[in-house]
Amino acid sequence: QVQLVESGGGLVQAGHSLTLSCAASGLNFRVHAMGWFRQAPGKDREFVAAISWDAAKTNYADSVKGRFTISRDNAKNTGPLQMNSLKPEDTAVYYCAADAWGSGTNSADRYEYWGQGTQVTVSS
Repeated sequence: QVQLVESGGGLVQAGHSLTLSCAASGLNFRVHAMGWFRQAPGKDREFVAAISWDAAKTNYADSVKGRFTISRDNAKNTGPLQMNSLKPEDTAVYYCAADAWGSGTNSADRYEYWGQGTQVTVSS
């Protein structure tokens, strides 16, 4: 059974940092691209960042470029998202997702597996 479990969310003040983690099990992590998406109340889910299966390519939404960094640790089966200079508009539930042999696309439809999400709240 494939499981993706997010952790690291919480309440922070604007300008501060958080690191989200995505722990994967039940799949061959090394051949899966990892993506992060988020959904704020009353809004559609949106792409945040992704990293290809071979870590050769990263992809970021314009709204987080230069502030967020995605990486992967194949030894630990995790795909962390480092979030710096957080803004109130970053408040959302953050989801990680996995895409077999993926290139790090921003298209949610390509991701086969999803976590349950972790809440990030940024106060002004």
